[in-house]
Amino acid sequence: MSDQVSTVLKDQRTLPSRKLGLDKASTQKWLFLILAIVPPFGGYLLFTLFPNILSVYYALLDWDGLTEPKFVGIQNFVTALQDEYVWRALGHNVIFMITIPVLVVLISLLLAYLVTYKSYFENEFLKILFFFPNVLSIVVVALLWAFIYDGTYGLLNGALKLLGMDMKNFYWLGSEDTAIWALIPPWVWGGVGLYVIIFVNAMTAIPKSLYESAILEGANHMTRLFSITLPLIMPVVRVSVLFLVVGTLKTFELVLIMTNGGPSGSTDVIGLYMFNLAFGKEYINYGYASAVGMILFVILVTAKLLMDKFLPNRGVEY
Repeated sequence: MSDQVSTVLKDQRTLPSRKLGLDKASTQKWLFLILAIVPPFGGYLLFTLFPNILSVYYALLDWDGLTEPKFVGIQNFVTALQDEYVWRALGHNVIFMITIPVLVVLISLLLAYLVTYKSYFENEFLKILFFFPNVLSIVVVALLWAFIYDGTYGLLNGALKLLGMDMKNFYWLGSEDTAIWALIPPWVWGGVGLYVIIFVNAMTAIPKSLYESAILEGANHMTRLFSITLPLIMPVVRVSVLFLVVGTLKTFELVLIMTNGGPSGSTDVIGLYMFNLAFGKEYINYGYASAVGMILFVILVTAKLLMDKFLPNRGVEY
């Protein structure tokens, strides 16, 4: 009996310490969650969500950033939809959106397949070589290709001259007929390496037994690529196409450095047009630039929805 009483008294003495331990663990848990979630979420609210919401308000104003803003309602949107320069810039974005994702994905898939399933002794070096352009900044890539396209000392004209085609100091970025097409190779060259690495990692996850069975049945490389590899990595391809489409609609740095939208606006894109509206030298209108940005946002969302509808959402399971 005395043993039972002592046991009960001992348990009663340990209850507060257990409760204290549980409270301490709960406090540490909530402290960790707060420290892990609040800073990034706060940064997202402060530097992403709040500026985007503010842009919607700016789009309703006629404001140059210095004088008193004037509320104009949806007039900026009406003006943007009637602005021929907006449609010209969007047309150039459409050209990039159609050509660049297709070229980058096709070239990346081919190189990734060769690196993964061909036993070249220099495969590891090739992976580094393909990824090298992604290490360079966009400024370096733009200046490098601007030098390649130079009329007097450019590598392209020199190579064509060796092949018997004398371009007579033709400057590829200075002609309205060739400038926009000359922007596609540097864009593709700078983007292929990243997607080669992505596709290589996706392909190495495919069981080799599938290819061994296909080889025994007489399937060649093209059959294996389109019947086994592509269906199994289609979710990765879909996400890659999405990133490339969004990138061709949003980015403008390469165009800004190589041509600044010239000659005569033949390479202007919507991002660069919006940038010049907000930070230009002759004409500044934050409100109108924000309205153009809202139109670009709608286009990006529409492109995402169309891709969700028409591109396969799931790969083949094995």
